[in-house]
Amino acid sequence: MLRLGTVRTGFILGLSMILAAIIYFFASNWDGMERISRTVLAGALVVLLYGASYGASRIQAMRSHHLFLSTVLLLGGCIAFGVSVALLGQIYNSHADSYGLFLIWAVAALLLSFITRYRPFYALTYILSQIALWQYFYPTNLAVHYSEGKMLFIGALFALANLILFVLTETRLLKSASIRVLSFLVCELSLLGMSNSIVFDHYGIMMNIVSVAAIAASLYYFLHIRLDKIYLTLSALLASAFAVLKFIELLIEFASVAFFFYGLVFVALLLTGNILFFRRLNKLDVPHEINDQTSTAFEAAKTVTEVAPKAEHRQRGRLTAAIVSTAITGLSAVIGSASIFGLVLLLTDDADPWYTLYTIGLLLIVPMLALSRIEATVRYTLLTVGFVIGTIALAFIGSFLLDMSFVVLSTASLLLLRKPVPRYSMYALLNLHGYIALFHLFDPQDWPMAGVLLVLLAINAAAYILLNRQAVANHPWTSPIQIASLFFTLLYLLCLTFFDDIVAHSYMGFNLVNMTATTLLLFWFIRKHREVEAVICALFWFVFIGFKYYDLLWSLLHKSITLALIGIIMLALTYWYARRIDIESAMPEHIDTPSYWGTTPLLLIVVVALQLGFISYQVAVSEYALRSGTPIKLEIAPIDPRSMLQGDYVTVSYTISTPAPSAKIELEETTAHNVKVVLKSDANGVFQFSRLYKKEESIGSNEVIINGRWDGWDSWGTIHYGIETYFVPEGTGADVQRDARYAYARVSRSGNAILERLSNQ
Repeated sequence: MLRLGTVRTGFILGLSMILAAIIYFFASNWDGMERISRTVLAGALVVLLYGASYGASRIQAMRSHHLFLSTVLLLGGCIAFGVSVALLGQIYNSHADSYGLFLIWAVAALLLSFITRYRPFYALTYILSQIALWQYFYPTNLAVHYSEGKMLFIGALFALANLILFVLTETRLLKSASIRVLSFLVCELSLLGMSNSIVFDHYGIMMNIVSVAAIAASLYYFLHIRLDKIYLTLSALLASAFAVLKFIELLIEFASVAFFFYGLVFVALLLTGNILFFRRLNKLDVPHEINDQTSTAFEAAKTVTEVAPKAEHRQRGRLTAAIVSTAITGLSAVIGSASIFGLVLLLTDDADPWYTLYTIGLLLIVPMLALSRIEATVRYTLLTVGFVIGTIALAFIGSFLLDMSFVVLSTASLLLLRKPVPRYSMYALLNLHGYIALFHLFDPQDWPMAGVLLVLLAINAAAYILLNRQAVANHPWTSPIQIASLFFTLLYLLCLTFFDDIVAHSYMGFNLVNMTATTLLLFWFIRKHREVEAVICALFWFVFIGFKYYDLLWSLLHKSITLALIGIIMLALTYWYARRIDIESAMPEHIDTPSYWGTTPLLLIVVVALQLGFISYQVAVSEYALRSGTPIKLEIAPIDPRSMLQGDYVTVSYTISTPAPSAKIELEETTAHNVKVVLKSDANGVFQFSRLYKKEESIGSNEVIINGRWDGWDSWGTIHYGIETYFVPEGTGADVQRDARYAYARVSRSGNAILERLSNQ
């Protein structure tokens, strides 16, 4: 399976590199292209991917791999359609991050979901529909302020929509594991957000009850009705998050010595209740297991029948215990740390509290390390609290000797604690305290951060090499620390790639070393069948590419050529690897990918034609408006945000966006969203808000009718015309903000406007 995943990942990466190279090549010449050329290229990108998907499905050699490529390219075609629609918005300066963009994209993904039943299409549809719904209520380029009741309605809408989706996936009417977990989380998080009593003054108490009921229902359902470890864990984490949020709300409202004292009392009661609960649980009768003395086959069968339900019951009990203990530990650690921190700060007043916090940290850590028989939840909670407040204190004290005391304590914890999760945590703490100690040791005038990272990189790399050798002898405590040391080695190496030249050419050197090391390690771990370490290397490889593809090359053209070469080499190596190990002959049947172009070609062609038709329609409408529309000049006041898909733009606020008082009263009395506004040019040729258009009324020669949207939910009382965004080259938004004073737009006969340009006169 690891080798199959490697081949498929190689194909995806190679194709992605080549596709990115094509996009960069055109992007490097984008400014010199005509508007029509840009729109043709946007549509050609869609045709290219869908055509490549069809072509890959017809190749008979390495059939399974090429069918997988065909499916990936089909998904890429749908993504390219959304990107093309976004490019049209950029070309014609309309609707950055508009909900309509994501809604059309979601419809295209939904149609492909119905046709192919390919699960990534379901996930893409879900994500796009959620973004579209969010953008409808909270558009990126507009500052919208809602009343408490309307915000509650929006939250309830998200919760209800996701609850319906979760029920559909839970009952198998919709088969998608990704939508199941996403809809569950979004539903619960929506209810959790609505339980915020600070934001929702009037409805906070009611929504707290609803949120608690929802979390309790999920815990009961996934424990007693349909046992599911993942969702039980998620429900427990949600319960902990709810408790922490309530503590923060109370802290903001009632912060005092008494409050923090009662916070510690609450933690003590919580831990005491946890101990009593598990003592009671341990006293329950334990059923006898099957043993070797079962005399007859009949008795053996009877014993199996009786023990199986009890074994499942015990499994649920152990699972419940683990989840409850983890949730209580996390919750107690957060509340305990905050309470101790708050008490010390309030009681010491103007005095230095950091040495007091450091001492308290020691008093909590040392006994818990020495007394190993203390109940696990209490021990881990007090250890966590001690390390949290001690670490914060050390960061402010700045003493190398005191820093080293916590390095010693972290090392001792790493050696004394036996469970994997605490060991991972303590190894991370050891690295953190090592960083703090070295940072305080180095001269801040030199390059302390890079120096510290280099030292820690060397230590972790040496630890990994040493532990890797000991792993051969099956050392009992090697594996968790070995994995953690590899993770931190790659983490420090990645961090070093973000420093400017410490010495000559060090920036490029660190980047080359990081790229080479992660790539070689990835293939080496795959060859050795070490899956966890291979996944860690792959994670850092993708993170590096994601952060660095903007920075490492000097121009878009250089990026295009480089990415094309990397993509071709990666595809060639993947093909060679796939043929050499002959995965297809040993591939399980359930992993095989169907040929969608072979079973539903006509339906796919219709969907592709609809997408291209929509792109063509948008181009035709926009071009007609630009050529035949009435030119108008508007006064503006821009700001500089960024679109998720379309790059940098300025948000334009117009004087016509604010209606006259009489028109605003009229708008507040209506339930209509779409309105028509009459603009009238003044003596300087600038169009200003005149009045709301009445049906059949006559328009003067110096007037124009423009379509707008009045949501009625915007307490600022503004009208939006769909020309509030103007796309600019990256990094130039501040210049436009400083210089531009007027916008030139064209209004079509139907009233739709398109923004042409911004100017200072």
